[in-house]
Amino acid sequence: MPISPAARPDRAPSPLLTSPASAPLLTVSGGELVAAPRSAPTGSGRRRSRPSSNPYLRLLATPGARAFTAGNLIARLPMGMLSVSAVIMISGSRGSYALAGAVTATGLAATAVVAPFTARLVDRFGQARVAVPATALAVLGSLALVLCVHHDAPAWTLFAAYAATATTPNTGGMSRARWAYLHRGDPAALHTANSFEQAADELCFMLGPVLAATLCGALFPEAGTLVGAVLLMTGVLTFAAQRATEPPATPRTRAVASPLRTPGMPALLAVFLATGAVFGSLEVVSIAHAGGAILALQAAGSCAAGLLYGSLRPARNVHLRLLLCLAAMTALMSLPLLAATGSAVLPVLALCLLLAGAATAPTMVTGMTLVQRATRPEQLNEGMTLSVTALLGGVAAGAAVGGWLVEHAGTAPGYAAPVSAAALALVIAAAGHRSANHAPAQAC
Repeated sequence: MPISPAARPDRAPSPLLTSPASAPLLTVSGGELVAAPRSAPTGSGRRRSRPSSNPYLRLLATPGARAFTAGNLIARLPMGMLSVSAVIMISGSRGSYALAGAVTATGLAATAVVAPFTARLVDRFGQARVAVPATALAVLGSLALVLCVHHDAPAWTLFAAYAATATTPNTGGMSRARWAYLHRGDPAALHTANSFEQAADELCFMLGPVLAATLCGALFPEAGTLVGAVLLMTGVLTFAAQRATEPPATPRTRAVASPLRTPGMPALLAVFLATGAVFGSLEVVSIAHAGGAILALQAAGSCAAGLLYGSLRPARNVHLRLLLCLAAMTALMSLPLLAATGSAVLPVLALCLLLAGAATAPTMVTGMTLVQRATRPEQLNEGMTLSVTALLGGVAAGAAVGGWLVEHAGTAPGYAAPVSAAALALVIAAAGHRSANHAPAQAC
């Protein structure tokens, strides 16, 4: 019986056949003695290591991503809790919504001033070294507010205590900075990461007010603020402990120009300002027209659209994407106006708000992508915090305009405010397109 060359004894044994587990079996095939492997190679191992087709699962498979994401979500939930809790707590104790609104407005103004400086320190000295003490100071401000309200302290102490919470770091911006560091040079992964972060923002601002109102109503008026402070400190400590994914600090040995001086950045911040006015006016008008619960539908629509948008392949021209998103936002924001002026029933208005939210997250994701590209890597936290500050300023301005329209013209005409603000954002983005094209591109 002929022996196959593969089984001749004078051949040196292959290194792959030296281990007992992989030693071949001798069998007869076609009248020849041949060597066969003990187990045929299968693709099962390759199937186990094959990347998931879901972009979000691939994103969260990044080493360390799940840990810092969990901490960031815990820290971000109080963003939607603390202002609502403060209003409920102060108005219930002092019997004045005007005082409660003035205190929270003061905190918003203080945040607009302090947040960019906090972000600049984060860029220079690192997230963990700055975020933890800054959060501790903000938590002390929240606890001081609780004590001042509980012990009926003078009104000015409420303003001082709530202003101290302005040191709260921009946890969403720090998380986006980590994604930008981990996936630098991969625009598709960054697109998915920005979409995920925007959806997380919408989810937290959708659940935060509900949780705050439930705690304050079911337990005691200070419960929402206390729980929010504990969650904030716990989340930041968990987030900061993940040092392996933290972007390296970039100490500055020379003066570096502010991101505000980057070509295209002022126009982007103006777009964020107008976009914030969309959110602020829509919130006030919708609460006056149908109650605050209906706003959850707008946030739900934005969250779902953000997740869908992140799973799609992004177009290369990001500036054109922003213009298309703003045009879609302007068109969709007209739906609540048409429903309200047409005296539509509440379910129709709810559907219109759900659809109106569909353009929110894609617009914010695209805007944040442009901010990341226009900002130097060592100033990324500062650049994104400036955009959030502009957004908050727009929210405050939009809320004021929306409230004035509701009081003087009614709720139905009030829905013209978000449509006008969206159209203004579109005009600003189109006007700033030329200067944005000349901005120094960063790896994104």
